Amino acid sequence: MSEYLAAARAWLAQDPDATTRDELTALIDRVEEGDAEAAADLEDRFATRLAFGTAGLRGTLGAGSNRMNRVLVAQAAAGFAAYLREKQPDGTPTVVVGYDGRRNSDVFARDSVEIFAGAGLRAILLPRMLPTPVLAFAVRHLGADAGVMVTASHNPPDDNGYKVYLGGADDGAQIVSPADAEIAAHIQRVADAGDVTVLPRSVGFENAPESLVEAYVAATAAVAPAPAGVDGLRWVYTAMHGVGWETVSRVLTEAGYPAPTVVEAQIHPDGRFPTVAFPNPEEPGAMDLAFETARSVDAEFVIANDPDADRLAVAIPDADADGGWRRLSGNEIGLLLGWRAARSASGGSLACSLVSSPGLQAVAEHYGLDFHATLTGFKWISRAPGIVFGFEEALGYLVNPETVRDKDGISAAVAFLGLVTAARAEGRTVADLLQEFRDTFGAFASDQISVRVTDLSEIGGIMASLRAQPPSAVGEVAVSRIDDLLEGVDGLPPGDVLRIWLDDGSRLIVRPSGTEPKLKLYLDVRGSSAKKANRRLAALRAGAEELLAAVR
Repeated sequence: MSEYLAAARAWLAQDPDATTRDELTALIDRVEEGDAEAAADLEDRFATRLAFGTAGLRGTLGAGSNRMNRVLVAQAAAGFAAYLREKQPDGTPTVVVGYDGRRNSDVFARDSVEIFAGAGLRAILLPRMLPTPVLAFAVRHLGADAGVMVTASHNPPDDNGYKVYLGGADDGAQIVSPADAEIAAHIQRVADAGDVTVLPRSVGFENAPESLVEAYVAATAAVAPAPAGVDGLRWVYTAMHGVGWETVSRVLTEAGYPAPTVVEAQIHPDGRFPTVAFPNPEEPGAMDLAFETARSVDAEFVIANDPDADRLAVAIPDADADGGWRRLSGNEIGLLLGWRAARSASGGSLACSLVSSPGLQAVAEHYGLDFHATLTGFKWISRAPGIVFGFEEALGYLVNPETVRDKDGISAAVAFLGLVTAARAEGRTVADLLQEFRDTFGAFASDQISVRVTDLSEIGGIMASLRAQPPSAVGEVAVSRIDDLLEGVDGLPPGDVLRIWLDDGSRLIVRPSGTEPKLKLYLDVRGSSAKKANRRLAALRAGAEELLAAVR
């Protein structure tokens, strides 16, 4: 315990934040008084440090190397600055920084631009809290060498994060290997030096002009200008206590869509997320207030963004659903938007993560387009050659790759509005579009089993067990082959993913989550009708749950 106490005192000496200093001082006092619970807490905070990877940093706010705080962010900013200077030893790299409405996002962003400027970089701060897609847009629009977005997206309220993009040859996409390891090494060198208070800082950074936001609004509105006949459109929008509404409202005006009825309790940024247990539209109950609002105004559909507005959720009336409303799956939305993109594409490719619905490949083949299945994450999807549209089942969609090389819940909302209003002019609904898709391409059905753990080693144990004793069947259906992506398959980079193919054409994929302490199982089937596909999916789920129980 003495080593953790020493690390904690060294941390205190360089922490500029009074809140985390007080928190850590009180914890040290409790440890010195013999409090076992405090000792375990201190060890958890200092036994390791938040790892910097392709998703940047993400973790719980608090004092310590294993938490998100101003010391850790200062180390990350200084390390990233050193990496950029190393790549351009004779130039002046430009980095643009954005932030959302989470606790300390603005503070972490300000620390970052001051450290970037102090390191001799051209540092640009977005004018206020804004959605993640605006930062991704800004990297390309400004011709920046890099971008940082301070956000934890849809994570729990006590989390925050640090998301990194690269310009130049990376074209404004999120980082991939080996950049992550190279940046992490620079960050570690800063941490090893031991005192962030000596890092040079400067207030000589720039504030991005409002014209940058206006350019994003114009480009996004152009994705799908409102068609004739949208008068009387009744729909509901929620920002999930995030930063989406200000930008969304401007885009709607520019594109010509009628304003929605907003979920008032969730429309303004609030890092406490007071009306939801978990600020993720995929989570049970997260859209209850939106459904309540939709029922009160007899809405035709609901659109939701997550807190940093890089994801899109959609719900439609459904008499068979609890409360009369059903949230579409990410695969359903992705297939509709991919179908929309394919109809207007003169060439190029459609792309999705390998855990997303195989229905997108059927769409690509139908229209003579190329198709790419990638590892999970838009750092991979956005790099698909010739991409005109990409998606992942976790409510992420890339509909305008020439503007934003990342998922964008605002441009996806505009694309969806264009799709649904065009159908509405013909007297059709979203449900009708889903049926037309099934009639054209077949009935694809998907499901997911998500296992949240408190001990990450449990996930590693399950993956190891499945590799050591591969299943010969899932339920009553025999396994035809298993792809272990640790060894690299179909030209994909190695990944901790098992893809299990069954004799009836069904597919089961098992992988650890990249951002949360979860093991995820993805189930996909295809049938001649929705009823047959759903029946086959239910059987696959039962078999997958039996398999999971056996290996746990």
